[in-house]
Amino acid sequence: MPFHGEASRVEWKEQETTSNRGIVNRTVMSAKLPMAGLEIRREVKLSSAAGVFTVSETVTNLNKLGRIYNMVQHATIGPPFLDETTVVDCNAQRGLMQSSPLPDPEQPEIHWPEAINKGRDVDLRRLTGDPDPGVVSFVIDGEWGWVTATNASKELLLGYLFRTADYPWLNLWRYVQNGKPVARGLEFGTTGLHQPFKILVSKPAIFGRPTFAYLDAGEGVTRRYTAFLSRVPTDFMGVSNIVNRDGRILIQERGRKGREITIDAVVH
Repeated sequence: MPFHGEASRVEWKEQETTSNRGIVNRTVMSAKLPMAGLEIRREVKLSSAAGVFTVSETVTNLNKLGRIYNMVQHATIGPPFLDETTVVDCNAQRGLMQSSPLPDPEQPEIHWPEAINKGRDVDLRRLTGDPDPGVVSFVIDGEWGWVTATNASKELLLGYLFRTADYPWLNLWRYVQNGKPVARGLEFGTTGLHQPFKILVSKPAIFGRPTFAYLDAGEGVTRRYTAFLSRVPTDFMGVSNIVNRDGRILIQERGRKGREITIDAVVH
């Protein structure tokens, strides 16, 4: 099996598109994964609000027997949006280091935004001085999960909003070259244990969250997430909370009570 599976390596076919005033605002595509025996159908739909789109993906098991699988969205940011000032926020809770993925007395559980690298504490909101902790995975409580990246000097914030019933795990990593950040992963998915299935079945849950999903023969399941982009002030300090309510995404600022950014967008 290729690294990260087949979905990024097979040919996708466009099924249909719709337009509004000459602008494509919806597209449907699909792909078959012959090794996994799965089929995936993806719908991407632009919101009427600028800078917002929703992705809906249905995975169907084509095998004659049920099987386990995982689905992780590999959201990644890079320069020029990503630099030393970029801040990552989320509503993650308990976590673990992939370098020692099963919490034990020698590698206790961590709590957002902390990580550990060679005995040193690392703040995952900001990664400076090249303290690379590797991949760090967290579970999220509540109905909705979210993760954002903010570069106030560029007056931009981007984020992802998803139901924890679809994606209960958030996996964070980063890559540095010559002391400069080159990539940061903001991955949300069905697992927080990046190991082969043989290991996953021996550890079916961590922190009460499953480490894999299951599809019966012929069964399909749909998951969704929403991505959004917004302008922010140059003194924006990051995100403390995101609320999805009454057809709006409310972005509440960290450390500054009462200031929030509102995006008019319906999220299901």
